[in-house]
Amino acid sequence: MPDASIPMSKTIFINRYFYPDHSATSQLLSDLTFDLASRGQNIHVITGCQLYGDPRATLPGEETIRGVRVHRVRTSRFGRARLWGRMIDYLTFYLGATWHLLRLVQAGDVVVAKTDPPMMSVPAAWVVKLKRGVLVNWVQDLFPEVATSMEVYGVRFAAPMLKRLRNQSLRQGRSNVVLGEIMAQRLRDEGIPSDQITIIENWADGEAIQPIPKDDNPLIRRWGLAGKFVFGYSGNMGHVHEFKTMLDAADRLKAVSDIVFVFIGEGIARHWLESEAVQRRLTNVQFHPYQAADQLHWSLSVPDVHFVSLRPTLEGLIVPSKFYGIAAAGRPIINIGDPEGEIARILERERCGWSFCIGEVDALAACILRLSSGGPEVANAGVCARRAFDRKYARSHALDSWRVLLESASTGMPQPEVADAMVQPVAVGRE
Repeated sequence: MPDASIPMSKTIFINRYFYPDHSATSQLLSDLTFDLASRGQNIHVITGCQLYGDPRATLPGEETIRGVRVHRVRTSRFGRARLWGRMIDYLTFYLGATWHLLRLVQAGDVVVAKTDPPMMSVPAAWVVKLKRGVLVNWVQDLFPEVATSMEVYGVRFAAPMLKRLRNQSLRQGRSNVVLGEIMAQRLRDEGIPSDQITIIENWADGEAIQPIPKDDNPLIRRWGLAGKFVFGYSGNMGHVHEFKTMLDAADRLKAVSDIVFVFIGEGIARHWLESEAVQRRLTNVQFHPYQAADQLHWSLSVPDVHFVSLRPTLEGLIVPSKFYGIAAAGRPIINIGDPEGEIARILERERCGWSFCIGEVDALAACILRLSSGGPEVANAGVCARRAFDRKYARSHALDSWRVLLESASTGMPQPEVADAMVQPVAVGRE
């Protein structure tokens, strides 16, 4: 029996957003922490008081949710509209989160730092070293590389220094969890040892999101899509995605009455998409807002085929997490971006989609016409998508992998060999 006088070591997660927020990083963190807490582990989350879509929201500073102790940092509230405001929000979060870490961390505690805000691993590494804890970095994207790839004003000059600081914190990590092989190679190229890099892909809830026949989907009738073959995009519409190729294909096919393009979500690129669709008089294009979490199984089943897009310069810096929900819904994917990128590799390996380079409008339009013709190709690819999801990308697989990793981090033992391919201590070369 363990000595009751010895306090249980803690696992402390840091991310700007947490439940009840519905952003992607929040949902992933909520899934993991609720699962760990349900198994009796001492779980804490340091997060913000705001919601992703509402910087004016005010959540309680301290509360316990489903066994997870939540410590919320009060920050400035400029939101994401302007760069300077976002930077001030980041700075105030760094200060508040670091103070909470200094107060919470004890020797042997595990601190898991996510990458929202960027560079959070740097103050986390400093506190962990001071308090003799253990650092795990959960790398959802690589900063400053994302910012320099997007030519964010002013970041390029500071990028070498920021990268050095970032890499120092990654080298201090007991493990650095990345989302795919290309991202893992990016870290190896930065000098991060292979035995400190672990691949655990993101996930979706395959019990809540299931393949649904279109005839059973109420959104098909509500949105006037009965009898239509739907190509859809669902999720954030940001600078990192490329939409012109999709819209050009819609323009090319606007005379085909039974094909519709549906965009579901929000983001900085949506205004451009809507204005272009109006200017081009594209009556075959629809726009809908984000759907509530309990409606996601319906909205992801609206398209017969989904689009996923990422600018090629961002391969290995970001992995589009929307792939996992689409696969859970049993829908195939058209990837627009680097044909050698992470999602393109999955589509080829699992035979659940097709990839096109940015600007390949003729080839894309021809593919869309072929897929909408009523043959078995789409249905077969959808079955392959769900099969791949069940085998590798289901939530249960990822949570099992995280439990193995965190147990090894807390005990100081080498990470054990596991059969599940979700946990992959990275060796040199392809897996």
